Amino acid sequence: MRIGILTVSDRAYEGIYEDESGPVLIELVREHFHQDVDLYHICPDEFGAIQRALEKWCDDAHMDLILTTGGTGFAPRDVTPEATRAAIEREAPGLVYAMIHASLQKTPHAMLSRMAAGIRGRTLIVNLPGSPRAARENFLTILPALPHALELIRGDGATEHDLEHPIDAEERERQERNVSD
Repeated sequence: MRIGILTVSDRAYEGIYEDESGPVLIELVREHFHQDVDLYHICPDEFGAIQRALEKWCDDAHMDLILTTGGTGFAPRDVTPEATRAAIEREAPGLVYAMIHASLQKTPHAMLSRMAAGIRGRTLIVNLPGSPRAARENFLTILPALPHALELIRGDGATEHDLEHPIDAEERERQERNVSD
């Protein structure tokens, strides 16, 4: 599995302070996926830079999972969710709902998070908050679902039958009976 971590922060990019959230996520990947991160980069809070990095990592580097940290709040330069939505093809709102729900148990400020998650090709992209503690907590919230999500995206572990809703199957059978009558 190929995993990338993209820290989005003007100040870390400019060297004003050291990135703390990226290294936290690197350690969590090592601990829970038993591997090193394939790509790690710090970029400024700029829509185009974020979108280009995500698209390049998906399309050229063939990452399976990209975790971003930072740029998900209400500040004027917090544009990570918008850049992520521009890069993805399909949203994965359940991951975001789970993270916000879990975070609300700890702080009402979770309501101010604007994280996004979605799929581009065969890559899952998940925005996490910029604080090391919040990045850790949110990662651990979605961790139980990540292996299965990544299997599904790769096409492993799910058949068409597994994914078909029972009502859809009943409707299809009804239509097939009507055609043959």
